[in-house]
Amino acid sequence: MALKMNSREVEGISIVQLEGRIVLGEESNALREKVKGLLTENKKKIVMNMENVTYIDSAGLGTLVASFHSAKAQGAVLKLSNLGAKFQEVLQVTKLYTVFEVFDNEALAAQSFTK
Repeated sequence: MALKMNSREVEGISIVQLEGRIVLGEESNALREKVKGLLTENKKKIVMNMENVTYIDSAGLGTLVASFHSAKAQGAVLKLSNLGAKFQEVLQVTKLYTVFEVFDNEALAAQSFTK
């Protein structure tokens, strides 16, 4: 299944709803381009809602890390929400939990920008 991305703005925060697989190739390239586009539009607060991500491979993880660093380099913040149990486990095993700010749901991630 190709990666579907729907984005919307909520009080100045860009919410990107991801659905499908984040894997090497078309999917990871599309995600990279999506984040690049948001940064080009000067969006500084980004939440990636991972609720409907069914699978992520090492290239997908690499894309998320690269997107995080691109955002940070441009003064933006990228946060993750709604991780499934498997994805949480992957972040713990790879120690990427220390890189990303992760929230149980989209609302908590959005609220964290106002604190």
